[in-house]
Amino acid sequence: MKLIDGKRVSSQIRQEISLEVKKIVEEEEKPPHLAAILVGDDPASETYVNNKAKACKEIGFESSNYKLPGDVSQEELLETIDFINNDDEIDGVIVQLPLPDHIDEYKIIESIKPEKDVDGFHPINVGRMSIGLPAYISATPFGIIELLKRYEIETKGKNCVVLGRSNIVGRPISVLMNHNSEPGNSTVTVCHSRTENIKEITAKADILIVAIGKKEFVTADMVKQNAVVIDVGIHRVASVEKKSGFKLVGDVKFDEVSKKASYITPVPGGVGPMTITALLHNTLKARKKDIYK
Repeated sequence: MKLIDGKRVSSQIRQEISLEVKKIVEEEEKPPHLAAILVGDDPASETYVNNKAKACKEIGFESSNYKLPGDVSQEELLETIDFINNDDEIDGVIVQLPLPDHIDEYKIIESIKPEKDVDGFHPINVGRMSIGLPAYISATPFGIIELLKRYEIETKGKNCVVLGRSNIVGRPISVLMNHNSEPGNSTVTVCHSRTENIKEITAKADILIVAIGKKEFVTADMVKQNAVVIDVGIHRVASVEKKSGFKLVGDVKFDEVSKKASYITPVPGGVGPMTITALLHNTLKARKKDIYK
């Protein structure tokens, strides 16, 4: 069994991005600029946005944070997005999710210019990705594809099973794994809460991607010998072994499944470190106009 080290791959990609940023600046051009909008005072979201700003600084990006109160009106949020959309100094923008209940999340996502949608959530980017056109790929699917690529894991002709059908992970990664590309060219099955005989389906998977949102849902008897297992889940559970009183686990029962897997992502340290790196990657593409010429 080999651990797929997301921290190492993330660091490698960031170094590559940093070198490109240096070239841009040496040519007396402005560095990439990422803006983040945070609504409300959710501590986890605030930490995540601050980590994005820190990552931007480390690789030479500029960054801006727009913090709005939790009771901000939808109209005011749309005005902020419109301002950023029309600011030529800003290359990419993300709106930290989830949003308060009184705001229509889909309307907010659709209001972002596709060429600045570095989260890859806008319907135009999703559509372009679905038919194989250049697009901004959302963070977690991007991370999975990069991990498979950089570990040189063969996907062509393999039986890939995706647990979960969310618009953020399950659906896009199922499309990407089916594309005529490398990684890709897999035969893909998507399982969800209404799927019958899940265990029989997952036990035939050469590549098992788990994004079902249930703590340690996948056990050893659900996994084929020498399967590649990608665990997207993250859950906090009580632990007397940790000073903090808790530990993080995934959707996969790691201790069991790792004994059967050929490759497996740990939690934490697998897919997670790739998410902010994906935003940096997409923002560089936006700055270079690689997607929308």
